[in-house]
Amino acid sequence: MIIEDIFCDLPQLETDRLVMRMLNLDDAADIFDYTSDPEFARYLSWGPATSVDETIGFLSDTMFRRQLGDVAAWGLVAKDSNRVIGTCGFTNWDPENKKAEIGYALSREFWGRGYITEAVTEAIGYGFETMELNRIEAMCDAQNLGSYRVMEKAGMSFEGLLRDYEYWKNEYHDMKLYSILRRDYSQRPD
Repeated sequence: MIIEDIFCDLPQLETDRLVMRMLNLDDAADIFDYTSDPEFARYLSWGPATSVDETIGFLSDTMFRRQLGDVAAWGLVAKDSNRVIGTCGFTNWDPENKKAEIGYALSREFWGRGYITEAVTEAIGYGFETMELNRIEAMCDAQNLGSYRVMEKAGMSFEGLLRDYEYWKNEYHDMKLYSILRRDYSQRPD
């Protein structure tokens, strides 16, 4: 399996409450709406977004990378409002070792309601079933309780604390590392 086969034409996925689809420039207003929230960006290395033009630049870059066959996130569209409320997707993929890292972000308006767990669970299934992965991992700031709870609810296991692992916003951050293996996924209860 090669990366271009997966990400040049990222398929649309669906969960009970979400449509997971490719992002486009028409999504700029929705994405800016939640990424400009300082609390949303509290545990992220970037942000908050400062302008719709900055968001358009992010989307243009994402679309360009996708055309090259690079990893790309799905836009998470709430079925009840048809708004983009977040993103979820693979941020790194190592086909030779059959592993990938997953990342996600969700509008604060939708925190604590299971939306991102739905999306992460669907993306994990796609990773094992379509991308033929053996390992999917994710990291978050050690202080980000909501993010590591998502990983746990999606069936990922805590592997360790990476001390002073990243430097952003003028300080070092400890990161929690989680993973799920193909054998864990295949043994989960349905």
